[in-house]
Order: sequence, then C-alpha cells, then structure tokens
Amino acid sequence: MSHEQPAPDAPPSTARRPIHIAVAVLSVLALVVTGFAWRSIDSLRNNLATAGGLGLGGSADGAVDILMVGTDSRTDAHGNPLSREELDSLRAGEEVASNTDTIVLIRVPNDGSSATAISIPRDSYVDVPGIGMSKINAAYGATKETERLKLVEDGATDKEAEEESTKAGREALIQSVADLTGITVDHYAEVGLLGFVLLTNAVGGVDVCLNEPVDEDMSGAHFPAGEQSLKGADALSFVRQRHDLPRGDLDRIVRQQVFMASLVGKVLSAKTLSDPGKLNELSGAVQRSVVLDDDWDIIEFATQLQDLAGGKVQFETIPVADLNGMTDYGESIVEVKPKDVKKYVAGLVGEEPADSEDTTTTTKSETPDIDTSTVTVDVANSSDVGGLANGVADALTSLGYGQGEIGNYTGKAVSETTVFAHSADDDSAKAVAAALGGLPTDTDSTLPEGSVRVVLAGDYQGPTSAETISTTSSSESSETGLEPVSTGGTTPTPAPPGPPIDAGSSGPRCVN
Repeated sequence: MSHEQPAPDAPPSTARRPIHIAVAVLSVLALVVTGFAWRSIDSLRNNLATAGGLGLGGSADGAVDILMVGTDSRTDAHGNPLSREELDSLRAGEEVASNTDTIVLIRVPNDGSSATAISIPRDSYVDVPGIGMSKINAAYGATKETERLKLVEDGATDKEAEEESTKAGREALIQSVADLTGITVDHYAEVGLLGFVLLTNAVGGVDVCLNEPVDEDMSGAHFPAGEQSLKGADALSFVRQRHDLPRGDLDRIVRQQVFMASLVGKVLSAKTLSDPGKLNELSGAVQRSVVLDDDWDIIEFATQLQDLAGGKVQFETIPVADLNGMTDYGESIVEVKPKDVKKYVAGLVGEEPADSEDTTTTTKSETPDIDTSTVTVDVANSSDVGGLANGVADALTSLGYGQGEIGNYTGKAVSETTVFAHSADDDSAKAVAAALGGLPTDTDSTLPEGSVRVVLAGDYQGPTSAETISTTSSSESSETGLEPVSTGGTTPTPAPPGPPIDAGSSGPRCVN
C-alpha cells in the first residue's frame, strides 16, 4: 500500500522584477587577473569582507575552482545600506532580495596559465539541498529565508539570524553548483549591485557592440547599434537586459561574457596597470563591494596570475536542454541535464566525469530481454518531490512490471537515483534501469534474489507517469531519459554551447 508523504511546498517562483540584475560579479574577474598589481597595498587584504565555514574544497585536483555570484543586495559587502544617491545611480528600487542571478564557476590551473569561466543560467532547474528541484538562482535566497525564520523562532537575535542564514544560503548554492557541474568549489566570491558600477567606472567604462539598436524599458537598455563605451548605470542596463532578446537569458549571458572579456582586456592594458589612481580606485571598489571566503588569500593567489594573458581567459556556458521548460505546476524554467553538464564541464577542464566506482549505468541499447510480468519492483522516494514514487511505479506498471512496495525511503542516504538488486548481474535490475532512462545499478545483499528496488533521489530525470514513459523516444531515453518537467506541449528548444569568448580580442564582439 502506498504511504508516500507529500514533499514540502516548492519554493515560490522568482518574481518578475523591473530590475534583473546581480551582474556585478562580471567585474570581479578583473580582481582575479590583476590583483598582483595591488599586492603592496596592505589595506586591500585587511579591509576585504570575508565569510567563513562554507565547506569549500582545497584545490586538490590541480586547479583552483572559484564560484563567483552576483546578488541583488541593497547593501555593500559589509552589510551597510546603500545611500539614496547610490540606489538612484543604480536605477534600483526599494525591493530587498537575496537571489543570485549571475552564477559563474571559474577554473584556474595552479600554475596560473589560464582561466575558464563557465556561466550557469539563473533559471536552471536543479536539485537544491534541503529544498528539492528549484531554479538555481533561488538556492541562496530561499534557503536563507527558511533558515532565518527558523532561527528567529528559536530565539536568535536579528543579527545572529542574518549571519547564520546567509551562511546557510551560500552553502546551499555552493553545493547546488557542485552537484550540477561535478566540480568541487574551492573558493567563493560574492558581489552586490554597487560593485558593478564602481568597478566599471574605475576603468573609465567598457567597450561593447550591438548588432541592432535596443529600446527596452524594464532594464533601462536604450542603445544604438554598433560599438560604444558604457559605464555606470548604462553598463548595468546593458548586461541585465533579457526581455526582447531572441534567446532571453542566454543572450543576456553572452552579453555578460563579452562585457567581462572587454573589461578584463581593459584592466590588463598598460594604461590601467600603470595608473596608480585607477588601481587605487579598483582596490577601493573591491573593498566596498566584494565578499570572499576567509580561507582565500586573494593577494597571494593573484601573484600566480601575473603572466596571464587576455587570450587565456575564456568564457563558456553550460549546455541547455530546453530554454522554454516548464514545471508541472506552471513555472517557467531552463531545463538542464546534469549528466550532460558534467560531461561538458569535464571536457572543458580536461578531466573525465566522476563516476561511482560501485555502480554501472545501463542504457536502452543494453536492455536485457526479460519477461516483465515476472519482476516485482519496489519504489522508494528519497527526494523532496511529492508523489514521485507513485508516478514512477505507475510508469513501470504500464510496462508490465509487478508493483511492489511504494513509499518514502528510510535506508542509508543516497546521492543519486539507483536501481538495486541482490547481485550485480541481475538482468531484471538492468532492464528497470534502462526503462527509467539509463540509471546506475548497484547491489544490496539484503534483497532476495530476483527482487528489484528503485531508490529515487533528487537527481531523478526519468519518466514520472505511464504517459511520460509511453511518449519517450528510444534515442532520448538511451542517454538521459526525460526531465521531471513538461514543456506545455511545445517542442523543446535546446541551446548547445556556443563558441568560447576570450578576453584577448582586438575589439568587442557584436551581440544581440
């Protein structure tokens, strides 16, 4: 008998706001590639805002992996509210939020020879620890608010609740990015709205180029076609616009990347590096607007990068399965397949995707020929998605499998959806794994011979009902199966990664 309990309510959809920002992080790469020029300025090290206890890695894989995020905070890095004049200069309203609408994972080999910045779309639908499936830009804010309310109810002061909940939000985002990309995050950098304007103004503006003129009120983007130099609020409008663009947020990411490439190129130029005034202004901007993890000596790290050339700084974007995805409760999302993302990121950084040593993955083409009516399958839900076990059991029953026990999983925690059987060569388990989109299989000696158990984790992407399994094409399910979302009856709009953008170009690349 089914006894699966409903999952907690899904986090609320990120509201459409006149200002879609959090792009100041684009400028922080300038800090990473030029910090060596400030190594004699003790005040930079002493006055940087820091955050501790984030559960970060330790560069053990031969590279430093940095998560850089932009928040729509109305405070500076030290928690001080921005002045009315500063808010007006940002064209920002009064709304207070903690979304991280710009998320960039930067990998730098330990020898400092190159840097690869990988953008993650803000609406990517991923598994967030403690929340379940959600847009990745809500991982920080939703976790923070949930933890803050809990702490206040337990008697914490407002200050204590703010500090601890902010830490929890950062940890949730860090883990979400690591789970999606397969890369352990070593260091963390966060910057709010003010930082973008301060850093852009410090270099005297950044050159950009548009294919067509734009006139879009929600972002304040009103620009002619062709090359132009932008600073301050105009630069912010350029990189935050996503409405009226052919590919929405992906075109905005391309804008952010070409802007960052142009900014890095300008900061690396002799005119900036030889100008003490500009360097001091950059240093002051970073002190005011950037938060780093407290284990990161940014000055020491930056000395490793003093020979880094602009052409060795490249910008990439993860592959997208559907730009126009939608959850089964009607929320618009960007659909991504974690297996594809891990494979792509591993290729960028010159590694093989990490696979469990104890599991194997069965694809459709490897499906054993079995009599499904002789196989009874238990389905246990270890995710936060309510009703998932029932849906998967329904899908398997439609294929002729016998229905076993259905409910919540109470065993040892699992990090990925797995099909278990008594022995490793069990054809029934392999057949079930293939039917559900190519899942890993593993052994559980406590199971009787011939018994199969599916344990569903938050990463599950296969069919969730008899209807979805019956409409799955053999080619699609052989690789990754279906995402746990619908497309509202429309054809998915995939967006494979485009050519990389580098900071060594002679002029700005023209974009939508």
